[in-house]
Amino acid sequence: MSLDERAKAAGKNIEGKAQEAIGNVTGDAGDKIEGKAKQFEAEARNAKEDLKDKAKDVVDNV
Repeated sequence: MSLDERAKAAGKNIEGKAQEAIGNVTGDAGDKIEGKAKQFEAEARNAKEDLKDKAKDVVDNV
C-alpha cells in the first residue's frame, strides 16, 4: 500500500467535492463536471492501490 498514493487520492477527492460544490452554488456545469471527474479519478486511484495490496497479499501467501 502506497500511503503517498492514498493521500493523493484523498486530496483529489476533496478537491473534486469542493469544485462540485462551487459549481452547484454558482450554477457552473463545467465546475460540477470537473469536480465529479476528480472524484472519479480519486476512486480509480484507490481501486488501483487496493489491487496492488491484494496482489502483494497473494504473493506473500504463496
